[in-house]
Amino acid sequence: MRIALLNPPHRAIGSRVPKEQLPPLGHLAIGGPLIDAGHAVRLINADPGPMTDAEILSALMEKPPEAVLIGHAGSTSAHPVVARLAPLIRAALPEAHIVYGGVYPSYHWQEVLTDCPEIDVVVRGEGEVTAPRLIAALEAGADLATVPGIAFRRDGQPHATPPAPMLRDLDSARIGWELVDLSRHSYWGGKRAVILQFSRGCPHLCTYCGQRGFWTQWRHRDPVKFAAEIAWLVREHGVELVNLADENPTSSRKAWKAFLEALVATGVKVTLIGSTRADDIVRDADLLPLYKRAGCLRFLLGLEGTDEATLATVRKGGTRAKDREAIGLLRAHGMIGLCTFAVGFEEETDADYARLLRHLLVYDPDQIMSVYATPHRWTSFFGQSAHRRVVQTDLSLWDYKHQVLETPRVPAWRVFLWVKLIEAVVQLRPRALARIWLQKDPELRHAQRWYTAMGRGVWLREFRDAFRFRARPGPTVETFLGAGQLPENALDRRRDAA
Repeated sequence: MRIALLNPPHRAIGSRVPKEQLPPLGHLAIGGPLIDAGHAVRLINADPGPMTDAEILSALMEKPPEAVLIGHAGSTSAHPVVARLAPLIRAALPEAHIVYGGVYPSYHWQEVLTDCPEIDVVVRGEGEVTAPRLIAALEAGADLATVPGIAFRRDGQPHATPPAPMLRDLDSARIGWELVDLSRHSYWGGKRAVILQFSRGCPHLCTYCGQRGFWTQWRHRDPVKFAAEIAWLVREHGVELVNLADENPTSSRKAWKAFLEALVATGVKVTLIGSTRADDIVRDADLLPLYKRAGCLRFLLGLEGTDEATLATVRKGGTRAKDREAIGLLRAHGMIGLCTFAVGFEEETDADYARLLRHLLVYDPDQIMSVYATPHRWTSFFGQSAHRRVVQTDLSLWDYKHQVLETPRVPAWRVFLWVKLIEAVVQLRPRALARIWLQKDPELRHAQRWYTAMGRGVWLREFRDAFRFRARPGPTVETFLGAGQLPENALDRRRDAA
C-alpha cells in the first residue's frame, strides 16, 4: 500500500522559537516496520517551516497515497491542527484511509471519531506492531475488530478494540532512518541532531505525568545495541547530538551504566542531552565521570516545585535536599542542570511564589524553565482538577507554556508576572551571567549561550500570548473536556507482542 506519514505543523513555542527541528521519531518508528512489511512509505514533515495547508496538500498529491497516517508529538496542543487538516485531506483524497495516532487520540478516541468524521481509525498506544496489522487489515478488507489497539466506527458509533500488548523487545522495531534527510535537521545551535528513546515509561507515580499510563511499564532497549545505533548515526550520517526523549532513561542504574560504557567503547564523539530525576543523579554520583566521558552535557531535572507539600501532593517522590545536591553534582562534573518549576496548582498564593523564588536562588541552577500545571486526560491530575475552572479554551495553547487553569487565590495575569519575575531574577544573577559569558569550556559556553538566546525568544513569544486567557474563568475542566476519569493503560500489560 502507498502510505504517507504526516507530521503536521505545531504552533507551540518549543517548535517555533528555535528555528530548528529534530526528526519526528514517532513517524520514523512507525515507518521502519511499515517499510519492512513491504509498503511504499514516505514522510511529509510539515513542522519545519512550517508548511501551509496548501503546501501539505500539494505534497500529498505528488504521489497520492492510499493511506495517510497522521501523528504528532504535540499532544493536546497539536490536535486542533489535525482537526483542521482532516477535512482538507478527505476532500483531496476521498478514497484514502485517514488514520490518527498519538497520545491525545489514544485517550480522546471517542471525541475524535465523533467530531472528526473524516478520520477513519485511531491507533491507541504503541504503533510499531499495530500500524502494520491495521494496514494489512485495510488492504485485505478484513474486520477491523480483529486488530488490537485501535478505535473505529461500527454501525456509525465509535468502537475500541482491546488494548494492544506492550512491545516486548524495543529493538525489534527498526527506526526508518531512510525516510528523512538528516542533513536538514539540527538542534542546539546548528548541530546535526536526532531524537531517540533508550526507554519507555516511568516507574514513578507523579500525578501530572502520563508516562506510566500510556507506556504502561518501564522498558529499555538493549544497551549495547542502542550505543551501536548512535555510533552508526555519528559515523554514517554525521550526527553530533542525541536528544533522549525518555522521561527517565536512568531508572535502571545497571542498564544505564551498561549503555554509557558501550557508547564510550564505540569511540565516537557525540553530545547527549535529556531528562532525568534529581534523585537518580544523586544515586549515580560515582558514575558521573562516566556520564561525562560518554558525552552527557545537560539533563532536565523536573523539580516541579520547591515546596515539600506540593511535591507530596503531586507524588513527585523527590526532596529539596536531593534536588539541590543533584544540581551541584552535575556542575561539579562539567554538566548542566536545566531545572523546571511548575506553577498553577490550586492552593498557590503570592507568598508561595515568593518562597519559590527564594528556594530557586538557593538551588543555584544553571538554567531554568517554567511550566504550567495542565490537566491532560491521561494523567491522574485530570481527575483531581475536574472541578477547577479553565482560563484558556484554545487547545492549541495547552502546551505547558501557557496557563490553562484558574489559580483561585491569584489571578492569571499575576501568576504570569510572577513566573516572568522568577525567571528574570534567577537567570540575570551575576553568577548566572558569568556562567554564560565567562565560561571557559567551549561546549558549556556554546550550550549556555544557545539556551540564553532561545530563552530570550521564548520570553518575547510568551509576552505576546500573555493575556490571551479569559478575563473571567470559564467552564470547569469536566465541562470543557469531559468527565474526570482515572487514566487507563493505553497498552495491555502482557508483554507478548513480537
